[in-house]
Amino acid sequence: MPLGLFGNKFSPKKTPPRRAQSLSNLHLDATESKAEFGLDYGALKVSLGGNQVAFENGLWITETGGGGSSHKEVTRLRKQNQTLHEENNFLKLKIDILLDMLAEQSAVSHFHENEVRQLREAKLGTKKR
Repeated sequence: MPLGLFGNKFSPKKTPPRRAQSLSNLHLDATESKAEFGLDYGALKVSLGGNQVAFENGLWITETGGGGSSHKEVTRLRKQNQTLHEENNFLKLKIDILLDMLAEQSAVSHFHENEVRQLREAKLGTKKR
């Protein structure tokens, strides 16, 4: 069969030329490009269930509260929680030290009791002779 009859299946069609794009946005100065492309977006704010929070300096800060705690109260509670953890660790350390002291005194007491018992037995043993 001749190729001319059906045409060449594998030759791609030519694409139509593209229309010229507007280059007007390339001629903007810095302030216009910020306004045009949104590079200066400010603080990120989100409102969920009546509570509005803002993302500032890497932290979510509550701006309005619909029954939730304020940022100051949360910060105060975190500081108090940290203080209580430190106090708890200090008290655990004190208990460990007191238990060590008690074990030492108990060992000394048992040693003295055994020594007194041995001396009494030795004294009684010499009297019977």
